[in-house]
Amino acid sequence: MIAKEISRRTVIGAALALAATPALGQKSGFVSHRPKPAERKFVSKAVEREIVRVSKKIGDPKLRWMFGNCYPNTLDTTVAMRTIDGAPDAFVRTGDINALWLRDSSAQVKPYLHLARQDADLRRLYHGLIARQSRSILLDPYANAYMEDPTAKTNLSWSLDDRFPLKPGVAERKWEIDSLCYPMRLAHGYWQATRDRTPFDARWAEAARLSIATFREQQRKNGKGPYRFQRKSNIPSESLPLDGYGAPSRSVGLIHCGFRPSDDACVLPFLIPSNYFAVTALRELAVVANAARGDAALATEAVALADEVAAALRQYARMRLPDGSEVIPFEVDGFGNAIFMDDANVPSLSSLAYLGCFRASDPLFQRTAAAAWSENNPYWSRGKVVEGIGGPHVGLGQVWPMSLVMRAFTVGDDATIRTCLRMIRDSDGGTGFIHEAVDDDNPSKFTREWFAWANGLFGELIVHLADTRPHLLADTL
Repeated sequence: MIAKEISRRTVIGAALALAATPALGQKSGFVSHRPKPAERKFVSKAVEREIVRVSKKIGDPKLRWMFGNCYPNTLDTTVAMRTIDGAPDAFVRTGDINALWLRDSSAQVKPYLHLARQDADLRRLYHGLIARQSRSILLDPYANAYMEDPTAKTNLSWSLDDRFPLKPGVAERKWEIDSLCYPMRLAHGYWQATRDRTPFDARWAEAARLSIATFREQQRKNGKGPYRFQRKSNIPSESLPLDGYGAPSRSVGLIHCGFRPSDDACVLPFLIPSNYFAVTALRELAVVANAARGDAALATEAVALADEVAAALRQYARMRLPDGSEVIPFEVDGFGNAIFMDDANVPSLSSLAYLGCFRASDPLFQRTAAAAWSENNPYWSRGKVVEGIGGPHVGLGQVWPMSLVMRAFTVGDDATIRTCLRMIRDSDGGTGFIHEAVDDDNPSKFTREWFAWANGLFGELIVHLADTRPHLLADTL
């Protein structure tokens, strides 16, 4: 997306209504920044109870206030529910951009999965989103973002002059492996939480099969495949080279990727974190296909591709740093070239344990995550207030709080988690919300005031710590 536009590169001055009702933490001087109850887009009684339950365990007043603002942010501000053909439909916008990203929408609702069994309204939301995502994938499996109106042309200014026309209903068409992984992850998470077969209908299975077919096309065993992308932009990472097909890759069984989850173009086309995520997501898809539908053919197809990509990762997803340590590369091309760096967007190298691709105790993952959180990673920085991982999307010296959340999820020691919590708390720029990126010296300089994915991810971390390490939340940081 283009700089100077209302985009992921822009500081958004979104107006956030102050709640009129008493707020958790108000006695400490913090007033809720949630919309007024009548203005909230979606209400879940189970989520409201969870806010109260977890907030009671948070001793730090500001952290408690931020949790109360952030955890329900997706429901409060981004959900549009309707009915299509008698069934629920849920459009979940990413925040300041009025479009649905397959990645963001899945991640935005993940923090509430454990509550779905006890809340029929939440189940209706998941039914509607899974259906919306399936229809979107069937519309165009190479798209990353979709319009609320499936008949509307994109109104995203940065997409208007793309070389290859978009179908109605498609907001942006950047091929990102993780875009198809996240709906698989959401389906599995919902099934595990509820054992509810309702959303896994024939349309869902058709979208799943198309997702697998798209992955196979982008293994590029028989030519380059149908996907091309070029955009008029003075930002090189907004377009793909070589007539829109991207940098060359050698067919080795990995999945060729156009863009990273940051929406920036890949330098080398085998994005390793996304290939690992594909293996895990395909295996999760197989579980749902078997258990929820009795569709052994779909499950077999998913597992076969997962096994093939996993074998290629074992052979090609290794490199050595200058000190000789073996780590997982960020990108490779199958010709022997590799890049080591990390980008805060998930999937990232640092998030592979969070995504279930590795155990957090795995030595290879630990070496890789440590290297990513160091000067080995050109997009890691340490400033006066925060340190962490950013990425080329916003620029150098910009820490994404998302990277701090991932570190807190995957490290094993209390001191590091507490440090991450303190930096997250201090990176809000006084807004009470989590941003896309913050200046490592001055977090009052930030991008995206309304970024529901980051808010939800922070809320998910706090709920996780409340249930697994409550002592870390009990005291003031």
